[in-house]
Amino acid sequence: MAYTCYVFDAYGTLFDVHSAVARHAGKVGKNAARVSEIWRNKQLEYSWTRSSMGKYRDFWSLTEEALDFALASVPDTNKEARKALLDAYMALDCYSEVPGVLKTLKENGARTAILSNGSPDMLNSAVASAGLEDLLDEVFSVHPLMVFKTSPETYRMVTDYWKIERERVSFQSSNRWDIAGATAFGFDCAWVNRTGQPDEYTDLEPSRVLKDLTGLLKS
Repeated sequence: MAYTCYVFDAYGTLFDVHSAVARHAGKVGKNAARVSEIWRNKQLEYSWTRSSMGKYRDFWSLTEEALDFALASVPDTNKEARKALLDAYMALDCYSEVPGVLKTLKENGARTAILSNGSPDMLNSAVASAGLEDLLDEVFSVHPLMVFKTSPETYRMVTDYWKIERERVSFQSSNRWDIAGATAFGFDCAWVNRTGQPDEYTDLEPSRVLKDLTGLLKS
């Protein structure tokens, strides 16, 4: 399969969503890891429920609301860490292999892009702080559609913009639900299973399962 472009989910795939809390774990308190887990889970839950209800709010608002829930629900947590955590989320760490993989893909003639639920300001900040501006051809945010992944129209943003066939897109995500949505749409998908999660959505299988993004350079 000759891929015309490689499209990446942002959060959890290129950027470590738990790096914000890790950076300020001492300030958050002894249950910092639990705060980070709840924060991420609620952030995703809010995106799915609001898409289903047709009551869109941008991803940054949901990120704030999810953090407030996490801080309120975990005992012995320093609520005053809120601002530091939100600031850190705007500049998440990217995974170590990301710059090199993107650079190699572009040197090989591929186009590269992000397709994310993140709001434009969030994505622009994350890309800039990680120094990835020159390694990405486009950054697609679902925000103009006012609906989140896994709605088919979110994936269609890529094919409509670049006027390419779905099967020419290699789509990468660490989120199995996102891989299921992109597979249903018709993308060829690589599930980046960094933490060895069990499979699900078995009727919508990825083409490849990778431990990290370096696997793209071997396939």
